[in-house]
Amino acid sequence: MNLHEFQGKSILRKYGVSVPEGIVAYNAQEAVEAARTLKERTGTEKWAVKAQIHAGGRGKGGGVKIAKTLEEVELYASQIIGMMLRTPQTPPEGKLVKKVLIEQNIYYPGPEPVLEFYMSVLLNRQKGRNMIMYSPRGGMDIEAVAEETPDQIFTEEIDPRVGLQAFQARRIAFNLGLSGDSFKYMVKFVDALYKAYMASDASLFEINPVIKAADGKIFAADSKVVIDNNALFRHPEIVEMRDLDEEDPTEVEAGNYKLNYVKLDGNVGCMVNGAGLAMATMDMIKMSGGAPANFLDVGGTADANRVEQAFRIILKDPNVKAILVNIFGGIVRCDRVAQGIVDAYKNIGEISVPIIVRLQGTNAEEGAQLINQSGLRVMSAVQLKDAAELVTQVLKN
Repeated sequence: MNLHEFQGKSILRKYGVSVPEGIVAYNAQEAVEAARTLKERTGTEKWAVKAQIHAGGRGKGGGVKIAKTLEEVELYASQIIGMMLRTPQTPPEGKLVKKVLIEQNIYYPGPEPVLEFYMSVLLNRQKGRNMIMYSPRGGMDIEAVAEETPDQIFTEEIDPRVGLQAFQARRIAFNLGLSGDSFKYMVKFVDALYKAYMASDASLFEINPVIKAADGKIFAADSKVVIDNNALFRHPEIVEMRDLDEEDPTEVEAGNYKLNYVKLDGNVGCMVNGAGLAMATMDMIKMSGGAPANFLDVGGTADANRVEQAFRIILKDPNVKAILVNIFGGIVRCDRVAQGIVDAYKNIGEISVPIIVRLQGTNAEEGAQLINQSGLRVMSAVQLKDAAELVTQVLKN
């Protein structure tokens, strides 16, 4: 589950990570009041006005502005709220901005130069260990840094038996070129960041940039936080942070029916039981000359109602030119899936796209009989290669 910047920072603050003070505003008037409040609390004379959407690169798209007066705060907030913000991480049409974060200025003058770093905590799946990735070149796309100057990317792997060690936090601060008070602040920052990551069952904490202010203090100027969905039952307070407006409505609907659905850009809808079989089916579609329009796993306990809802969700995509149902009956019974297909036809009405059904396993013969006796325009297949040939055939027609 993705979090907004201000939500991620609330978690960071809880575990002792230094973050700028900020207030969320939903219109220009609230933004001005937030700026006044921050000035009273912190004495700041400038404010960052930051669009809150689930995407990076907001500054490049005009979603982050620095205001020097309350009038500018009002102007920038009115411009950003309601805009369709387009960044490399949004759909082509962009995302509608409904709120902004008004934040105190942390680029204040002082005896030292302001520095920007990159830092993230994530899982190294190849080694099965968490790691801290960091770079002295913050404020940039980390992909570009890795491609152009790979020597500027450092990693620190965390042994799960002992957790983050003090010497590792010190090594990070050293590799970032820090000394004196800034070195000590960074050690504390790294320790608190890792605690926040572990305690919230996150799969990613990305801070870009981490700021060394002119007085040597360390701040998380931004935050991108992703929480592991499988651990949300342990964090009801984080579940409440979910913003459905930032998610694909079709994927949200699928989740309500306990369907694992991800929309893709292809032309063949997929309905499969089991993630591994779904991936193999998607590969087969590509090899047959098509492209998967979705990933859809109906799960191991699919019944007729769930199958019908899966059909409805697939058919909402206007790009779908054919539907491939590939079910291996282990726990799930093929006759239940077949009944769901028949019910979907009857309840949805005329389905204009061809449907290819491959049923194997428990009650596969009964399922095929249900479909064959229904009178529906459904093509059946027994072997995976037969289903692939049918996909090729219907896409050519």
